[in-house]
Amino acid sequence: MKKSNLKIVKINKNKSLFNYEKKILINELILNLKLGYYDFEKKKPQKVKFSLEIDYEDKKPSSDKDIKSIVNYGTIVKLITKLVKKKHYNFLETLAEAVFDELFKDQRIAKIMLKIEKLEILKQCSSVGIQITKKRSHDKL
Repeated sequence: MKKSNLKIVKINKNKSLFNYEKKILINELILNLKLGYYDFEKKKPQKVKFSLEIDYEDKKPSSDKDIKSIVNYGTIVKLITKLVKKKHYNFLETLAEAVFDELFKDQRIAKIMLKIEKLEILKQCSSVGIQITKKRSHDKL
């Protein structure tokens, strides 16, 4: 009879065998805000649309009883709404950077794709805007 080379491995229940790659989707959040470089943009609010994809990693599954176990899309919407009320931004790019700064405070977030569009600024277009993807660098400065 042949001897088996298989070994029994004990799994530590406190250690996860999996990593979760999760994505939060926020599509077409429309807010009225004063945004823009030109004087007419500073006087009258305009409709601005935000769409985001937020990638984050977790070592454990989400808990159905603990909202802190997830990246909460409701909190993100409130954060963006509050951010645009606090300050006037001249450029979509500087607004995007402010959104990134706030969201990356959550250490679980690895990557954000943010699309911001002005909906009423050019009559010839349904929207104009930017799309920026920013990733967390794991290099130490």
